Amino acid sequence: MKKFILFLAVLTFVCGNNKSFSQDDKTRVGITKTLTTTATTFFDYSDPNKVNIEVNIWGYVKMPGKYIIPKGTSSVDLISYAGGPNSDTKIDKIRLIRPKNDSLNISEDKIFEFNFNDVLWEDKIINKKLPNMTLEPGDIIVVSGEPKMFFKDNLSVILSISSTVISVAILMVTILKK
Repeated sequence: MKKFILFLAVLTFVCGNNKSFSQDDKTRVGITKTLTTTATTFFDYSDPNKVNIEVNIWGYVKMPGKYIIPKGTSSVDLISYAGGPNSDTKIDKIRLIRPKNDSLNISEDKIFEFNFNDVLWEDKIINKKLPNMTLEPGDIIVVSGEPKMFFKDNLSVILSISSTVISVAILMVTILKK
């Protein structure tokens, strides 16, 4: 028993001090430099020769967080910087939130919703609004989604429930035989 507890203590120490298990230390490469952050997701794609703005992207993308990007960057560019939508994304409900900002003469909060299905799956797009707006300082892109259950996920749930039921049935048969 003492050897088992010692083994668990050593395993905990090794796993706890290994940086490959930690998600607190992240390094991202931007357009102009490498930025290392801790405990936050902050990405610097700034261009020293341009005016840069801060924007946010939340939700079902590979690297959500705060981004410093050159002014004039589009919403599609920011989604690309964030690694693109992941497999759980609802690409028909991507929102751009433009908060009230007196310095930019934006008098009220605005929400724009985009449907990327039109771009990806329509054969002929005629006079459709492309989901490619230029971002302003403080803009937030929200990429909605929900976890999807695939066949292997469903199969694992079914197998775990059925194995429990079979184990209980075998136990009951064994008890009743005695």
